[in-house]
Amino acid sequence: MKADIFLEEVKKTGIRTIAGVPDSTLKQFCDAVRLDGGKEFCHYVTANEGAAVGLAMGEYLASGRPCLVYLQNSGIGNIINPLASLANREVYGIPMLFVVGWRGEPGVKDEPQHSYQGKVTCELFRVMDVSYAVIDRETTQEQLREVLSEAAVQFGEGRQYAVIVKKGTFEAQEAYVWENGYELIREQALKIILEQAYPDSFLVSTTGKISRELYEQSDALYGNHGRLFLTVGGMGHASMIAYGMAQADREKQIVCIDGDGAALMHLGAFAFIGRQSPENLVHVVLNNAAHESVGSMPTGFSGRTYTGIAKACGYKHAVTVHTGGQLEEALAQARQRRELSMIEALVSLDARADLGRPKESAKENRIRFMEAYQN
Repeated sequence: MKADIFLEEVKKTGIRTIAGVPDSTLKQFCDAVRLDGGKEFCHYVTANEGAAVGLAMGEYLASGRPCLVYLQNSGIGNIINPLASLANREVYGIPMLFVVGWRGEPGVKDEPQHSYQGKVTCELFRVMDVSYAVIDRETTQEQLREVLSEAAVQFGEGRQYAVIVKKGTFEAQEAYVWENGYELIREQALKIILEQAYPDSFLVSTTGKISRELYEQSDALYGNHGRLFLTVGGMGHASMIAYGMAQADREKQIVCIDGDGAALMHLGAFAFIGRQSPENLVHVVLNNAAHESVGSMPTGFSGRTYTGIAKACGYKHAVTVHTGGQLEEALAQARQRRELSMIEALVSLDARADLGRPKESAKENRIRFMEAYQN
């Protein structure tokens, strides 16, 4: 199915606003929404999926129209609170349409972080009293029309409806292309971080391509990755994992390697970490202004920087760098001063097409990391 046809049918339901967080399974859908350019739909990339539910509630309260909220199934956890405690028909009864990319579908090969989430995706919607339909590459326009007709019935009862999208559902079509204009290549930045951090620091990296590139660079430089904790899921939580390590052992130096989209998703971590001010934590944000690992759609904060936020939240030092030399100098200074520091590196959207994935399981990564950390 072409994403344009999907949007054509969505429009017939009266929906005019689309909000959410990008997903690789929904890439063609996301591209089509961006290419619409506001002609048929208002579109917002929110900080997290729960925020999109809040936006959808406001849209309905002001206009009486339901909103479409899109997300990867890993983001279901972020919608549970506003959905169960606000939008549910036993509370305010706010209708909305969820379009959910199904990662980790049982029987379909995928990455380990999606396995459990994929198993419970449908059950979570059942528990939350949300009716749903699953669509795939065989779904016809007429069948989709029937699905959305059922959604409209649910809307009329103050309920929500979910369309769960299998991998490969949407056909390839014109892609939305966006560039940020930054020159520093992320993989070069990660190599610099590794060279500065070893041998006495431990690194916590965020989900997506950052962890994959860090893993490969560590193997290339040192032949191992025992000092890396790869936060392969749980987008936005790497900095709090890093803080937990830093406060547990003040003698060890911790470097958190965050992404801008991940940092934005749970920005409250900045306020907490700034207040606690651990002297043994360096927080690096690699900012490419996009959700690059899932299709390179700009974030809702693109074109802006995080240093002012970090300073306002109590980070002792915060600096934005544009080149490898500036990054190297900022890291050296941060390690020497032993005070909470944030380094934001503006990086390009370049990534290798042959980028690999970790060979070990998540549990094996955890065991090796703990062995190195506790020795």
